[in-house]
Amino acid sequence: MKIKAKLYLGIGLLFLMILILATVSTLFVSSLKKDTENVLSANYNSVEYARNMLKASDEIQLKNNAILQLEDNFEKQKLNVTEPGEREITDRLSQQLEKLKSNPNDPIINQNFRTALVELMTVNMDAIVKKSDHAQETAGNAFVLISVVGALCFLIGFVLFVNLPSNIANPIKKLSDSIREISRQNYNQRVYIEGKSEFAELAGSFNVMAEKLQEYSNSKLDQILEEKKRVETLVNSMHDPVIGLDENRTITFINDEALQVSGLKRTDLLQLNTRDLIMKNDLIRDLTDSSNQMSTIKIVVDNKESYFEKEIIPMEITPTGETKSQKIGELIVLKNVTAFKELDVAKTNFIATVSHELRTPIASIQLSSELLKHPRTGTLSDDQKKLLSGIEEDSLRLLRITSELLNVSQVETGNIKLYSQITSPIPIVQYALNATRMQAEQKQIEIETQIDDTLPKIYVDEEKTAWVLTNFITNAIRYSPENSKIIVSIKNNSKELIFSVKDHGKGIDEAYKNKVFDRYFQIPGSVGTGTGLGLSISKDFIENQGGKISVESELGIGSTFSFRIPVINN
Repeated sequence: MKIKAKLYLGIGLLFLMILILATVSTLFVSSLKKDTENVLSANYNSVEYARNMLKASDEIQLKNNAILQLEDNFEKQKLNVTEPGEREITDRLSQQLEKLKSNPNDPIINQNFRTALVELMTVNMDAIVKKSDHAQETAGNAFVLISVVGALCFLIGFVLFVNLPSNIANPIKKLSDSIREISRQNYNQRVYIEGKSEFAELAGSFNVMAEKLQEYSNSKLDQILEEKKRVETLVNSMHDPVIGLDENRTITFINDEALQVSGLKRTDLLQLNTRDLIMKNDLIRDLTDSSNQMSTIKIVVDNKESYFEKEIIPMEITPTGETKSQKIGELIVLKNVTAFKELDVAKTNFIATVSHELRTPIASIQLSSELLKHPRTGTLSDDQKKLLSGIEEDSLRLLRITSELLNVSQVETGNIKLYSQITSPIPIVQYALNATRMQAEQKQIEIETQIDDTLPKIYVDEEKTAWVLTNFITNAIRYSPENSKIIVSIKNNSKELIFSVKDHGKGIDEAYKNKVFDRYFQIPGSVGTGTGLGLSISKDFIENQGGKISVESELGIGSTFSFRIPVINN
């Protein structure tokens, strides 16, 4: 239990008992006061009235105002009837008083009147005795109850007096003794306090501190230097450039490979402040900038272009005696991917060459198929027409694949040519709709357009942008059921135009939404016969024009492919 809770509990209980004692005492004193007041007002006054009337009856023959005194005291008595039988005696007194007033000198009437007064005094005197006994009984009960409550208060106070100081002082003494031992470099000292009080928490913190001090005391400087040299040797033996940063993003170590790549000397790190070094070396600034997530970096090393991929590895440790880890810096590793880059360039050139060379035989096949369909070459049978139709479809597919491969090679080599110009977005939509109308009619799919009334101009390559929109609509037709609807829309949000194509197909699983724009990726189980390059090329076309491409989809509902193009500011 917490010390604060113990204090609240003990002092609160003692306060409650004192409150109960005060309440009981007040109630009994109030009861006694009430009984006393009742005796005075109810009985003593009646006795006093009767005594006055007795005195006045003795002087009735001597004083003229004796009758008036009798009447005055009798009227007061009539208003102070409180005891059983007192009403009957008062009524008899009334009758005797009337007789006495008529015959004041009659001794028999006077004697009867005095007898009634004695009875009245007797009744009230008996009541006074009874009420006195009741008051004594109440006082006795009050004494017993107040004694019991007082004894309980004494016991509680005594328990608090004995235990509370020791509960507070003993842990403090333990901690003081342990701190004194720590000051004498006795780092083996530990404090163990059970429970969940503040002292237990303080003891836990003290033990963590002592454990850390013991760890620091047991460590040797030569061992630390040896471990440091071992780590430096390990880092320098790595063939990849490595740079270490601390939690303040300042360079703490750098290996020889990183020095060679950056063109720095190790003395530069010793003579220059890290901030000055970052300001003077662009490569170091780019590498240590966490906001700059470069995928591939080209660096000229020994008059040769080399390519590196940056990987940032966070460094975390768990301090002694603690359970949570904390970040102490970052490790920047540059992986040399020059060989892979050269292979990729060779692959791209090979694809471009093969795609270019394939266009000529494909064109020849298409020309031959056109000649075969011409009436001058003769009439074809139904089987021959089917074969010719298959040849045309395959040649068109091959031509589309080679065109896409050529586009990919252009993008990868950076030779993509954009003929951007200021244009209206309407012709782009019209071109895409005209190019896909026949495919939509074959599946009886309705293409609905939703275009804002006022559309600003955009600066794009009209042909390639229309190619992207055509690709979206073609995919929507391919994956939509027959007799469905496709919505092509253009929305203006004042900063950019949003072109979107919404279908009602089966949708895309959440696991594949981030991969649909990757090259050669096709959704597992799809019925498409494409190359998996259309969306990748579309992404490159849009991003090279400063736009963004995205997809929203839900299984069983459909997909919405869209791209955003910045508008021209007037």
